Amino acid sequence: MSKWNPTDRWRAFVVLSTICALIAFPADAFAHGVTAGDKGWIQEVSGVLLMPFAYLGAKHMVTGYDHLLFLLGVIFFLHRLRDVGLYVTLFAVGHSVTLIAGVLTEVKVNAYIIDAIIGFSVVYKALDNLGAFQRWFGFQPSTKAATLIFGLFHGFGLATKILDFEVSPDGLVQNLVAFNVGVEMGQLLALSAILIAMGYWRRTRSFGRHAYAANVWIMTAGFVLVGYQVTGYFLPDFI
Repeated sequence: MSKWNPTDRWRAFVVLSTICALIAFPADAFAHGVTAGDKGWIQEVSGVLLMPFAYLGAKHMVTGYDHLLFLLGVIFFLHRLRDVGLYVTLFAVGHSVTLIAGVLTEVKVNAYIIDAIIGFSVVYKALDNLGAFQRWFGFQPSTKAATLIFGLFHGFGLATKILDFEVSPDGLVQNLVAFNVGVEMGQLLALSAILIAMGYWRRTRSFGRHAYAANVWIMTAGFVLVGYQVTGYFLPDFI
């Protein structure tokens, strides 16, 4: 095994720090957070407001580190842009369907439950990357199906939060579409930054050594998200 030189060590530190900074960008809550100012604005406005809602959608994705952690797990071992595009599209389709349908049909579930499932999606993808399912059960679940299914939960989580804000029905469909477009734009922006950082890290010898530890870190972060939401469900006054 070749020695890990100081240059590789520094590169690994820079890449991991960049990814952590992207994912740990301050948010208002531990998943699907919406700031108090944004919440108040959503509750007060009415009519078609495409650009403001698109901005809110992009802001949600860039600061939604539950989304970013899951996407990081999804693209962690993907090297071809075609594969990245496929999985991100599956996630986007699932996210868009339940976001729009959930709000229009006014179907919602307790926010803590849905956000706990979203946290579990992060754990699931990290375990998938670690090859745990093959070792434990002797088969590999479909990663494409899992990405689509968890995308549905991610969108449903945000739909539940939007319903709690009682958005005005005036211009609702147009604003939802604009919001979703913003979400996808924010996703592309955040994912581009993560891909650049990952591409840089993959060219170093440290990637192979630390890929396992990185996925353990992703899994741990997912468990923290799950624990936070479960605590909120049973002890809402504690959160």
